[in-house]
Amino acid sequence: MDPGFGADVAALAKVVARQRAEMERLRDLAASSAVLERAKGALMALTGRSVDAAHEELLARAEAGRRTLIEECWLTLGALEPPKPAPDEERGGLPEPGSAVSRQPAPTAPGDLADVLGDLGRDLVRVGSPQELAGYLLRHLGPDAAADAVLLYQRLPGDGLELIGYAGIDAALAGRWHRMPPLSRLAPLDCLRTGEPCWLEDLTADRRRYLLGDPPDRWLSRAWLPVPAGHGSAVALGVLRTQEGRFEPRERHLLLAAARLCAGRLRAFDAAGDGEAGAVTRSVQTVLDALPGAAILLRPLRAASGAVEDYRIEAASPEAVDVFGNTGREMLGRRILESYPTVAGEQLWHGYLTALTSGVPFESAPFAYQDTVDGVPLTATYAVRAAPLDDGLLVTWLRLDPVDRQAQRLWDVQRLGNLGWANWNLVTGETSWSAQTYAVLGLNAARGPVPLAELPELVTPGDAGPLRTAITGLVVHGRPFDVPFRIGAPGGVRHLRIVAEAVTEPDGTPAEVHGFVQDLTAQRSAELALVESERAMLLQRGVLQAERALADRLQHALLPLPAGPVRLAGLRVEVAYLPGQSGIQVGGDWFSAVELSDDAGLFVVGDVAGHGIGAVATMAQLRFTAKGMVGTGSSLTSALTRLNTLLLHSRDGRSTATMVLARYDPTTRVLAWAQAGHPPPLLVRGSTARFLVRPVGMLLGASATPVFEAAEARLEPGDRLLLYTDGLVERPGEDVHAGFARLADMVRTHGEDSLDTLLGTMLVDEHRDDVCVVDIRLPQD
Repeated sequence: MDPGFGADVAALAKVVARQRAEMERLRDLAASSAVLERAKGALMALTGRSVDAAHEELLARAEAGRRTLIEECWLTLGALEPPKPAPDEERGGLPEPGSAVSRQPAPTAPGDLADVLGDLGRDLVRVGSPQELAGYLLRHLGPDAAADAVLLYQRLPGDGLELIGYAGIDAALAGRWHRMPPLSRLAPLDCLRTGEPCWLEDLTADRRRYLLGDPPDRWLSRAWLPVPAGHGSAVALGVLRTQEGRFEPRERHLLLAAARLCAGRLRAFDAAGDGEAGAVTRSVQTVLDALPGAAILLRPLRAASGAVEDYRIEAASPEAVDVFGNTGREMLGRRILESYPTVAGEQLWHGYLTALTSGVPFESAPFAYQDTVDGVPLTATYAVRAAPLDDGLLVTWLRLDPVDRQAQRLWDVQRLGNLGWANWNLVTGETSWSAQTYAVLGLNAARGPVPLAELPELVTPGDAGPLRTAITGLVVHGRPFDVPFRIGAPGGVRHLRIVAEAVTEPDGTPAEVHGFVQDLTAQRSAELALVESERAMLLQRGVLQAERALADRLQHALLPLPAGPVRLAGLRVEVAYLPGQSGIQVGGDWFSAVELSDDAGLFVVGDVAGHGIGAVATMAQLRFTAKGMVGTGSSLTSALTRLNTLLLHSRDGRSTATMVLARYDPTTRVLAWAQAGHPPPLLVRGSTARFLVRPVGMLLGASATPVFEAAEARLEPGDRLLLYTDGLVERPGEDVHAGFARLADMVRTHGEDSLDTLLGTMLVDEHRDDVCVVDIRLPQD
């Protein structure tokens, strides 16, 4: 990022703040100067006062009545005798009520507008509630602005609206409109969010843009005005008309002036309800006036969403100053982003939000803040504390000089490094420690520091000798040292470290020793835990490697692989077993291919769940038991049932296995087979490859009442049949059906390849499971 970018943003923010303040000042001046001049002229004509005397009289009246100057001006003008009616009005020249002409107020001179506002201002003095205010507004605005109803909505903290006054509608409708949720399509909320009036003068277009309420067709034109005008408004003044069409310029001017006029009365209502908050602010200001340093009381200003978008300064100490040079009470009412624009988005801004929402005071780390004084940028270092007070924040600024900054940095280093400094003067015998040194050594600071020669008495006996030797070498010969040692503590032994060096006289004699003590308990504990973990891992790996070696030898003894293809029952049989490539434990995949006494061939492929010695032992049981039962005349389904019982009554009763049994009769070329939760055999005939339909059969060892069924398939010369375990088709994160499709496609494409070539093409995954395959072919001859 460009290093000058932050300074440019800060300068731009200051310019925007100045322009905003100047625009507000000019707008207020333009709105009030004409009324002020007319009121002064009226007093001069009635009392004979001079211009300055009339102005002072208006100020005195406003202060006595606790009113603003503009309100007092309207009251003064309203107290004047209204002009006499014109001759045609005396003759009854007014239009009849309900006629087309009466729907549009006749244009009047600017003096008539002043009379309306004067009457309104005089009546506002007697208003005691927002409900009464709505009634007076309707009475005065009805004839001149065609107003048929007036509503006053107050903005709630959650950005909803509450009806606080109404006139021109019945109580039932007011009850339905009493509360409005914080929706985005509400015209009164829109005017409060933008700070600008909303003129709803086209019912068709207004329906598409806003939620108009019930009934929508009764009020054909509406106006919503923020009170007071601009951002931060709390009340929306609504003027509803049954008359359609646009508000005339005179009507708009009247409504805007009325909104400004009743703003003071609404503030009086708020002041009556917020007396306690005002008392808190006044009390805080009294305290801040007597305090040194910079401190301000902030009130959050929230956006429509409820998020804090700025803060208003409610109280300030005399030494508080902003970027414009305003100090103390001159800052009251200003916003933080105007007084300190460069804090926006910075750590300090987020700290304010954290303190406001959590209720926990925020203390900033020392930070640099740049101000411009007389055109010269000056950078100073500050620390800020923001503490919640009532519904605001009490913020104090402390400017740090270079010495304080250095001390703060030293304290931060000691805190972050969990160490403390120490100094021993060998000439005077004086000793000084930092507060953190006492905490590291577990000593009471009230007893004072320990002399250098007595440090070995604090450590464990085994470490006292090396530390004493190092101290002697430092004091006598000036040799620096870095010595670890241990001390006893209530929570156990703690591991510390002391580093020290000597400051010598010109003749080389050590005169002063300075160094630091550091707590390494957490680091040492982590190192010891790591060493212990590595030792346990090496031991466990050795055990597993020994177990694998044993299991591997047992497996090779139990499953001797033939050197090449063999002939059984007129079939060419090839067998392959590939151990898994991940882990160090032997799996439970196994096979059996033998020729029975009746010249039939028995082919078995199984997979025992688990790895290691236990899986190999279970595999041996199943292999020899299955061969024995089928060889003695048991059917395939009966053999599976008995093997299931064998697993259920094994050592732990939790072993499971899958298996496929096949018996081939060479005289009929019929292959009878049964399975227990095992992948189906793959039959390749010519250019087609299909999986045999599995008969019923569930996992061995899973149920005491299993059901097994057998199926048959007739082999033709040239057929190829694969019996295999799931490691041939399964891949991590892949659906098993994709593995079946890949196997069928590979065998169909490489139908003439040997089993080793086929497996070398398929098995490229480094994390595959054990694989066992029996490849059976019926020769063409």
